[in-house]
Amino acid sequence: MLPPSIASHVVDQLLQKGFKVRGTVRSDAKAAWLYKLFGEQYGQGKFEAVAVPDMVVDGAFDEAVKGVSGIVHVASILTFSDKYEEVVPPTVKGAVNIIASARKELSVKSVVYTSSSVACLLPEPDKKTVVTKTTWNDAAVASAHDKPNAVNVYAASKTEGERAVWAAVAEEKPSFQVSAVLPDANLGRILQPGGEKSSSTGSWAVNLYEGDTSAFASPPHWFVDVADTARLHVAALIDPSCDGQRVFAFAEPFNWNDVLGVFRKLRPGHKVVEDGKMGRNLSIIPNKDAEELLFKHFGKGWTSFEESVSDNIATLA
Repeated sequence: MLPPSIASHVVDQLLQKGFKVRGTVRSDAKAAWLYKLFGEQYGQGKFEAVAVPDMVVDGAFDEAVKGVSGIVHVASILTFSDKYEEVVPPTVKGAVNIIASARKELSVKSVVYTSSSVACLLPEPDKKTVVTKTTWNDAAVASAHDKPNAVNVYAASKTEGERAVWAAVAEEKPSFQVSAVLPDANLGRILQPGGEKSSSTGSWAVNLYEGDTSAFASPPHWFVDVADTARLHVAALIDPSCDGQRVFAFAEPFNWNDVLGVFRKLRPGHKVVEDGKMGRNLSIIPNKDAEELLFKHFGKGWTSFEESVSDNIATLA
């Protein structure tokens, strides 16, 4: 599935590497901008899209994966509903379906599942938390049952979705390699025209630039440039060392006051809102392997915070 933020960058990075790419969209109409963007940049015939209206239907991805050598499953339920049954079971079923479809197609060599930072933790300001490669957000799963809200239900969906992938791998022992990429807050260039107004974390920075401080309600996270997130998906797809691994797409911790500081530096003539009261993300994250993958396959490490924020607002006056 191709939501407009991470998945479009994954396609872009794969095309840069010389791969032909088939993406899935919920309807053919949603693919028009993708054909235009990638056709102009890479030429016709390098990218195609097929419609998968409902990823929870048995065999939903069977046709889409025919003849492919690799699969990146980015799709998730992004309604931000606070109803557990509307979000978690469909996310889990979509994850299970992609593994099931991959097992039917002998050409598949590698599958990458897009998980999330929230599959490990929901950060709390100024609280030191050590995350390991076996850390799971059991607290979010429990609270999504007991006291559901949009945040813990989404976190539970990513936790249980990724767990379902690993459970399927353990039970079925597929012939292809499987890995997961866990991104935190994505900033950076938004490829979709008008995508600045989407529900992605990149749109939060755009809204903040325009004076909307609703992002202040979000606790401090780690940032990652969305192109780096995409590069890590590509690296996980092609690197045998990633088989069975969780790849942590976390570049460095930040809070929204840091974003405001970059706005002031880059756009001194623009009126920027005052800093808010917020703490720091003190989480310890096992992200060294991810940076090494970036150097190994792309010749550079993390995109800097300033460059990422600059790219995020590049289309704004």
